[in-house]
Amino acid sequence: MAVVFEKTKMLTDTVFHYCPGCNHGIAHRLVAESIEDLGLEDNVIGVAPVGCAVFAYNYFNCDMYEAAHGRAPAVATGIKRVHPEVCVFTYQGDGDLASIGTNEIVHAAHRGEKLTVIFINNAIYGMTGGQMAPTTLVGQKTTTSPYGRSEEWCGAPIKICEMLSQIPGCYYAERVALNSTANIIKAKKAITKAFRYQMEGHGLNIVEVLSTCPTNWGLSPVEAMKWLEENMIPYYPLGVYKDKGAE
Repeated sequence: MAVVFEKTKMLTDTVFHYCPGCNHGIAHRLVAESIEDLGLEDNVIGVAPVGCAVFAYNYFNCDMYEAAHGRAPAVATGIKRVHPEVCVFTYQGDGDLASIGTNEIVHAAHRGEKLTVIFINNAIYGMTGGQMAPTTLVGQKTTTSPYGRSEEWCGAPIKICEMLSQIPGCYYAERVALNSTANIIKAKKAITKAFRYQMEGHGLNIVEVLSTCPTNWGLSPVEAMKWLEENMIPYYPLGVYKDKGAE
């Protein structure tokens, strides 16, 4: 019998700990499949974040480091400079990358570090109980903004792809979403491109992935997908923000 579908070898058999409806599982599979598609299974090192994906080292079937909160780009820089021939990626959430780690990602981009960054944006702090994040939308209710985020007091939500795309050392920046089959297919292509560009010697390559957090949004998995489409995508438009390889 012909095999029409099989599990990627880049994921272990460990059961994910994520909440029902969380998109981290989809994102993990896309990253794993991209690595396998490019034949990098034996030549890749990942850096796990502090956040909901803190146990990513249990799921990806490759060498993984655990970085302090927000410091994944710095750890990845060290790995890549010692082993320039290895594919190095970070997997980070919005609290990790866009809050405590903003300086790390900005300076990694300015240095043009040859890395692939997978940035999961679900507009909230997930692991620690649903607090407001730098990416939380104006008016969005969280445990620390029970009346909704105020732009007057908290500023506008940060747009990472738009910001990093202005930095010369950033080679590729694209925003994707996981709310539909069509968007998942596009996300896979973007992630694969980000890995390929790195291995061609280009840096920094970042894919921002709009994702759901049904538990902390207080929605069902289906409702969360709809909320992402109706609220997050209008503020965080999908698309390529920088692609030097296409210029």
